[in-house]
Amino acid sequence: MLKPLKKQQQGLTMISWIVVGVFLMFQIVIAMNVIPVYLTDSSVKSIIEELPNDDKAKKASARELKTMIVKRLNINSIYTVKAEHIKVKKTREGMTATIEYEPRGALIGNLEYIVSFKHEAVINTLK
Repeated sequence: MLKPLKKQQQGLTMISWIVVGVFLMFQIVIAMNVIPVYLTDSSVKSIIEELPNDDKAKKASARELKTMIVKRLNINSIYTVKAEHIKVKKTREGMTATIEYEPRGALIGNLEYIVSFKHEAVINTLK
């Protein structure tokens, strides 16, 4: 006669569930701290991408262009990007505006994150 098959264990043990839960919580903490940084960068990127189409930017001097960028950042409540992160250089085409910055922040305890961003726009001047 055939013997009935023994039931095998199915699913995860309690310790496995705890490990999975801790891993998921760590991922959630990272996301809660880093996603706002990328949302802020999205706004910075849109500000710099609008410059080549702006008539005021085309007529502005390098100093005026930098001031214009800083004002737009402040209007959008972006305070992590400072004036020293903005570089405006004169080129053959007109001017090149570059925003390069590294936001940093704490995750858990002594764990920190550093994210590096660089955006550039070429503004053709009107003559």
